[in-house]
Amino acid sequence: MTRVIAIANQKGGVGKTAIAVNLPVFLTAFGKRVLLVDFDPQANATFSLGIKPRELSVSLYEALLGQVMPKDIIKNTPFLAFDIMPTSYNLAGANIELVNMKDREFKLKEVIDVVKDEYDFVLIDCPPSLGLLTLNALIAADEVMIPVQSEYLAMEGLDQLLYNVKLINENLGRDIKILGAILTMYNKKNIVSQKIAKDLRRNFPGYVFETVIPRVVSLSEAPSTGKTILRHSPNSKGVHAFRELAREIISKQ
Repeated sequence: MTRVIAIANQKGGVGKTAIAVNLPVFLTAFGKRVLLVDFDPQANATFSLGIKPRELSVSLYEALLGQVMPKDIIKNTPFLAFDIMPTSYNLAGANIELVNMKDREFKLKEVIDVVKDEYDFVLIDCPPSLGLLTLNALIAADEVMIPVQSEYLAMEGLDQLLYNVKLINENLGRDIKILGAILTMYNKKNIVSQKIAKDLRRNFPGYVFETVIPRVVSLSEAPSTGKTILRHSPNSKGVHAFRELAREIISKQ
């Protein structure tokens, strides 16, 4: 059965796209078929995989509006053969165009439902907001993973995101589960990182991954090369972390 996972946090700069781009590589290495859905109008996941958003003739934007079939926008990546639904900067306009559409909150779910049976995992890279696009992403998902930066104010807005998931479940007939919060940019020698990890595990027991994503230069460098961390720096701490994260997610059936 396909698992659709939204990677969401209303705060920007928390390592959301780094997870979206790199996690599929390691899920694929464990024999899973993976589709990444870039649902952020900034198109960072698309760009990070060497695809130029401005040069796309069709993208998730057109599929969302029903102008093309979802399967026609899927591209294969050269990174252990996971697929991506790339987006263009036009997606920013969908916030306005969706407003007057019938069942506007379910448009992404309709797109993903057409193709998801071909995959074991569908990962959605969400925009850093709680607007209509993120609502679409959450409704399309079965589970939500929440990246949390290991810095002060990291948990700001986390309660609001959890509350929104609760509202969706209660009012829109969904049964979205919280897969867990994942600590990112973690420095085990830093007192602040240690405190955030402790506070997060105390406040959200059972909902925090054991794996943490470390703060390493290679992770921030990789997107500019159009490569995943495995291609850019195969011996880095980031590679080990994402391998363990993939293993942990697979075990959370």
